[in-house]
Amino acid sequence: MNKIVSKEQFSANVTKLVVEAPLIAKARRAGHFVIVRCGEKGERIPLTIADSDVQQGTITLVIQAVGESTKKIVALEPGDYLTDVVGPLGQATHIQNYGTVLCCGGGVGVAPLLPIIRAMKAAGNRVVSVLAGRSKDLIILEKEVRESSDDVIIMTDDGSYGKQGLVTAGVEEVIKREKVDYCVTIGPAIMMKFVAKLTKQYEVPTEASLNAIMVDGTGMCGACRVTVGGKTRFVCVEGPEFDAHQIDFDELMMRLKGAQ
Repeated sequence: MNKIVSKEQFSANVTKLVVEAPLIAKARRAGHFVIVRCGEKGERIPLTIADSDVQQGTITLVIQAVGESTKKIVALEPGDYLTDVVGPLGQATHIQNYGTVLCCGGGVGVAPLLPIIRAMKAAGNRVVSVLAGRSKDLIILEKEVRESSDDVIIMTDDGSYGKQGLVTAGVEEVIKREKVDYCVTIGPAIMMKFVAKLTKQYEVPTEASLNAIMVDGTGMCGACRVTVGGKTRFVCVEGPEFDAHQIDFDELMMRLKGAQ
């Protein structure tokens, strides 16, 4: 049982929970995720760790309520308990000093992107972050991203905040003005597809996180299989991050659509 320490509502469907998990907080690295269960018969939900506090023994999870299980989780209040929190799982992000790293996140994808931004900055990189959402209220964790970025560009579909346009417009703006050595993108599959298409055009090595397709978190169910470089890979044990230029995004989006 893991106690919920605090709760913050980002938007109507997106909630931040700070949860007691001292061993996970100590062991986790950027890119890791946990499996959460609410109730003895609850579904296993994979959630990327957005932050941790080793001194407080807590981890931060950002949850988008899209189904019955996630709605149950976000309905919990401080003092309530999650039945299980297992982790850290998956492969940690490869962090090194690339030079200039472009980090672009869409919607709740900013949550798993945040620890990568922090780790890239700590490794000595110049970090430029592009955050995107349909509207201003869907831009999350901006303050935290700004604290670890050299520059931040905000893109909204409706122009209610930052610049109007898709994430790719912000990405191309950065690539055209300065040399980008590496790119990390996390968000909806369609967003990552077009970011990867753009960065491939400019020959910028790019990594994408496919955490949205994970189910059981162990590779046993096979639901997270994707094609990368013509080979079948399992996101929850071999990922969640892969070379974005090698991912078959069309296949991925078809499988995500079928799962809905």
